[in-house]
Amino acid sequence: MAPMSAPAGNDRPFLNRRLAAFGTTIFAEMSALAARTGSINLGQGFPDTDGPAEIAEAASRAVLSGLGNQYPPGPGVPELRTAIAAHQQRFYGLSYDPDTEVLVTAGATEAIAAALLALLEPGDEVIALEPFYDSYAACIAMAGAVRVPLTLRAPDFRPDLDALRDAITPRTRLLLLNTPHNPTGTVLTPAELAGIAELAVRHDLLVITDEVYEHLVFEGSHTPLASLPGMRERTVTISSAGKTYSFTGWKVGWITSTPELVTAVRSVKQFLTYVSSGPFQYAVAEALGLPDSYYEGLRADLAAKRDLLSDGLAAAGFQVYRPQGTYFVTTDIAPLGESDGIAFCRALPERCGVVAIPNQVFYDDKSAGATQVRWAFCKKTEVLREAVDRLRRLA
Repeated sequence: MAPMSAPAGNDRPFLNRRLAAFGTTIFAEMSALAARTGSINLGQGFPDTDGPAEIAEAASRAVLSGLGNQYPPGPGVPELRTAIAAHQQRFYGLSYDPDTEVLVTAGATEAIAAALLALLEPGDEVIALEPFYDSYAACIAMAGAVRVPLTLRAPDFRPDLDALRDAITPRTRLLLLNTPHNPTGTVLTPAELAGIAELAVRHDLLVITDEVYEHLVFEGSHTPLASLPGMRERTVTISSAGKTYSFTGWKVGWITSTPELVTAVRSVKQFLTYVSSGPFQYAVAEALGLPDSYYEGLRADLAAKRDLLSDGLAAAGFQVYRPQGTYFVTTDIAPLGESDGIAFCRALPERCGVVAIPNQVFYDDKSAGATQVRWAFCKKTEVLREAVDRLRRLA
């Protein structure tokens, strides 16, 4: 069959011009490469084991008892919205009304998309921490807004608050933050958050915070920006169940914010998925009530895996930037005599049978991330050990 082309006399591309720069994601490319070469996939960030059995059983019970098999309520099932509000109170002392200040989404990805599309208009500027997760750039583009990167630079990847202040213009509408930060593993400190909050209040900016790794902090602690003075009324806080409970395929996310901001985001969300993940919403409601020992065990397990992979990468010759949080570790390939992270990652499966992600794709400033490579350590210990053994060929 011949490839599709534009109708005669119409040379306009099919794809919206705002998205012309966004092709197949690097995650799809590298996962396909892993499958084709039989390599260990340390690229895409999903666990290779399921989460708690009792939560999987809760999902099964919901399906078999008819809970959520038909369209659930648009804002999310009441049980989950109540559990989300209770979680915010339990861990952070933040009080949210489950009926007006909580919205369930199809994972954090939809929450980010709906929030950006709802709150931005063409020409608005969005300041985002760079490197940034690839969907941020695409969603800002879909809204017709302009992304303004605040670059986190090696080796410490801390935000420069003076640079943030200088980046704010009369066109700045919104700050887009991610802490704990993917891919660098940086966890913003209370002092950094206070500085960001002061600027947001002074310039009357909205803030979207992506906090999906909130329970995966190994050094320091996670502080929601919404808990700081003057921030609750201007912050849309986003999180999800996938990373915390190791059920990434369920796609259950949420936002918490003021009634006005939740209403704005819901107005967009209803025309994206409308609703999703019905039975899984009931299961996640139970997951959010797991005891403190679950979260402590999760952190301890991932901290050990972080150290195993980080030590192995260092032994293989990489410069390792040990993360404070998330389940990714960033390395620099320059000590190996390499200068192009994309070329390095595309060749690595044939050289060592391991797949990673080049950080360069997460930067507008390509030179800042040219030699950085991201590795996921949310895998079985034996898988990480095998990957480390294979990477020794590089040393």
